[in-house]
Amino acid sequence: MFSKETYTSRRAQLKALLKGEKGIAVFIGNVEAPAQYKDNCYKFRQDSTWLYYFGLDEPRFAAVIDLEDGSETIYADDFSIDDIIWTGPQPSVAEQAARVGVSHSEPYAKLDWAVSQAIIKGRPIHTIPPSRWYNTLKLQSLGIDKPSEALIRAIISMRLVKTPEEIAELDAAGILGQKMHTVARKGIRLGRVEQEIVGEMEGVTLAEGWGVSFATILTQHGEVFHNHGHAFPIEAGKLMVIDAGAESNSHYASDFTRTYPTGSKYTPKQRDIYSIVYDCHELAFSLTRPGTAYRDVHLAVARLMLDRLSQLGLVKGDLDEMVAAGVAGLFMPHGLGHNMGLDVHDMEDLGEDLVGYDPDQKRSSQLGLRSLRMARRLVPGNVITDEPGIYFIPDLIKLWKKEGRPFVNYAALEEGYFDFGGIRIEDDVLVTADGARRLGGQRLPASPDDVEAAMAADRA
Repeated sequence: MFSKETYTSRRAQLKALLKGEKGIAVFIGNVEAPAQYKDNCYKFRQDSTWLYYFGLDEPRFAAVIDLEDGSETIYADDFSIDDIIWTGPQPSVAEQAARVGVSHSEPYAKLDWAVSQAIIKGRPIHTIPPSRWYNTLKLQSLGIDKPSEALIRAIISMRLVKTPEEIAELDAAGILGQKMHTVARKGIRLGRVEQEIVGEMEGVTLAEGWGVSFATILTQHGEVFHNHGHAFPIEAGKLMVIDAGAESNSHYASDFTRTYPTGSKYTPKQRDIYSIVYDCHELAFSLTRPGTAYRDVHLAVARLMLDRLSQLGLVKGDLDEMVAAGVAGLFMPHGLGHNMGLDVHDMEDLGEDLVGYDPDQKRSSQLGLRSLRMARRLVPGNVITDEPGIYFIPDLIKLWKKEGRPFVNYAALEEGYFDFGGIRIEDDVLVTADGARRLGGQRLPASPDDVEAAMAADRA
């Protein structure tokens, strides 16, 4: 948790942004979610917006902010003796509320009454889209069926720009994420089963933080983006994509990707493609600065990628025409990056377009560009990922060939790349006043030479 002053200041800023709005803002924290039966629950994770404004990392809390008189009330239940037998003594709700600067608290059941009274009086109810099933049902039971765009936009405007204390937490999460990736790289040995490495790297996050910030991707089939199966032995001559992040105990996230040669040396073909991805990665970082739209950075990366692929004979034609036609989407069907913070895809529960696009921007329909989650003009304090990649997806290539799409050397792809896999490189980036810097500690090896040198040192 941050200081009491942090949370009171955030709520004061939120109320200032919503000045002139009538009614109340309702915040529903998460509750315990049973896995197999009532008393065996999934690991508890509090709602990120709740954490941002109220900080209390306990289940079954809610709050109401009156946008007209400014009053704030937390709703939760004190522990009974039956609870205390199992959990030991716990602070009262009033004590916890005071820790985040809220002076008034009520039992959880009183939330229903407070909201019903506001509805009876015709007062608007402001909420955000629920991300959990319980929260969905709770809002429905309260008679709230539509989120408030005014509240959503106010929250996004605040959470998009990280404060110095948040940046410190993101740096710490980055250091932990880099540590887990280093453990993973050192664990790559022919014949080992992928799951062994996943266990070792995720153990780092549990020993020093909350755990992983998303389900770990570790695969020798990098062309499958969300490959969460880890049952295969490590084979010679493969590329291993490791896309993984750590979540700190304060719930800030990191997200890094590296692609390693399983035998510690890239083949010439692997090095050719890896060097393109690395240069795209460096270009994106060099272009990241205040005032630049991240959509334009994505397009600059697409241009460089196609230029270099044309030099390898994999695409052909006018470069401007290829960029305009979205040919890069065949090789990079995802966007260049996304926002990060309390969530690894920060605030996307509030609406991906509202979070990632300025009001005058429109999402593209092109493969790749349409998946760009962060297109906004950058401002200091934005935290984003820089994650270009090149993938050879046989089914997608076959589809484009069948559709007769131009510019692509299908014969070259069929003959030499259907068993290649994929390559991605990803770092977490903070936009500063005059440019950008990478988050975390010492950067993970990224250039092909540095990766090979690190792997050689690991085996020394």
